[in-house]
Amino acid sequence: MERRSLLGATAGALVLGGLAQGTAEAAPAAGDGGGLVTTFNVISDIQGDLGDFAQALRDIRSTNPRSSGLAVAGDITPRGYDFEYAEVQKVLDQGPKPREVAWAIGNHEFYVPKWSDPNTLAQSTWPNGTTEDSLFRSFYRFARRSAVYAETSFGGVPVLTLGTERYMRYHDSSLWDEVWISEAQFQWLEDRLQYWARRRKPVMVITHHPLPNTVSGTRSKIYLSDYLQADRLLGILGRHRDVFLFSGHTHWDLGLSDWYVRRVVPGTANLDGFSVVNTGAVQTGFVDNGQGGESTVPGHFNQGLQVEVYRDRVVISARDYATGTWMKRATVPLANRS
Repeated sequence: MERRSLLGATAGALVLGGLAQGTAEAAPAAGDGGGLVTTFNVISDIQGDLGDFAQALRDIRSTNPRSSGLAVAGDITPRGYDFEYAEVQKVLDQGPKPREVAWAIGNHEFYVPKWSDPNTLAQSTWPNGTTEDSLFRSFYRFARRSAVYAETSFGGVPVLTLGTERYMRYHDSSLWDEVWISEAQFQWLEDRLQYWARRRKPVMVITHHPLPNTVSGTRSKIYLSDYLQADRLLGILGRHRDVFLFSGHTHWDLGLSDWYVRRVVPGTANLDGFSVVNTGAVQTGFVDNGQGGESTVPGHFNQGLQVEVYRDRVVISARDYATGTWMKRATVPLANRS
């Protein structure tokens, strides 16, 4: 995994989970069945850790048998080779298999060009004959779609996946993993959020890279410039109180206090902000090292989320798949209650 030192910041405010719109609790308890619309799960950053991925799937089936889907917030593979996608699919096929899967693309899906063959790292000769188009085609074949961004439904709740449409190293030698979003994707996102707002539906947005000044780790210079158009994306999301953005990439521990936040975006006329949730990681965890960098979480790390959508609230529970224990919960009242 690469840790970049990038500079930049986006103005805004945040409220930690446990304050204002959400209430954070030490451990989850089963929600009452009344008004339950659906329940689903979110993980990220498998990165070749297929054993922990399989363990997560088993835990999800055991703890959330009614789950209507699984969202994977990027870094599906360690490098983006077709055979690595096939290995992930094999684990899924062996089960227990989710009813629906929403895949978001991550930066590790673009790492084939760093290798001259699967066993030989050759960064000095990047891209080693690999084309940008071939990397996207591999993701599309695996995800069974023809675009990075897509909409699906988990039990009637809309789920939107976002992602970069360029691997920026091919376009600017000073860049690597930064996210570039087209006007078409921005317009699509804006249209879909407005569509569902008119129907008083909460919207779940899945993206790999975190937005600056949101969840754990995103006030560090390592993650402040992941998006080349962060202000534009924040401006669209920030208008909607009932949007929930789930992001991965950092691998930061869900035990941290800012695993869930409300992000208020100036100029959007939404003083309550929208919800942002860290997804943890399947492969390896990190925390702040106190010096502007990161330290690895010792021991067996494997974390993810369970989400319950009710007519009047959304309950998000952090799960430790390695120990089979609940970590914490955030209960978020909905502005548009059906």
